[in-house]
Amino acid sequence: MEFSKIIAVTGKSGLYQVVSQSKNAIIVEALADKKRLAINTTQNVSLLENIAIYTYEEDVPLLDIFQAIYEKTEGKEALSHKESGKKLTAFFAEVLPNYDDERVYTSNIKKVIQWFNLLVVAGMDFSPAETTAVDTEKE
Repeated sequence: MEFSKIIAVTGKSGLYQVVSQSKNAIIVEALADKKRLAINTTQNVSLLENIAIYTYEEDVPLLDIFQAIYEKTEGKEALSHKESGKKLTAFFAEVLPNYDDERVYTSNIKKVIQWFNLLVVAGMDFSPAETTAVDTEKE
């Protein structure tokens, strides 16, 4: 599963992996139940790799945040996105201490954590590619 092929569709819950593309639609597979469906080109679709979170210095790509959560949780699911707003923001502040709390709302944090948990359950590996390459060279 490639992170670059994972999308979120406005109005639909969950995440989807792009399987194929036609002239008027994108064929996707839901990560949760593996059902395939066609997404019309008029629907709003967001590639997760194009999403970033505001910080006080610069925007941080979502993949970097997922990798930080992955390291913090040691590859397991994070806390539930249904936890209280205080718990969610406290957790997020540990992962990304300099996030802009005026522009990043609790609803954004809920979505990031929900997506992370969906990806972990689906088997996404967030281990940094550089470390894997270095480890194999040492052997």
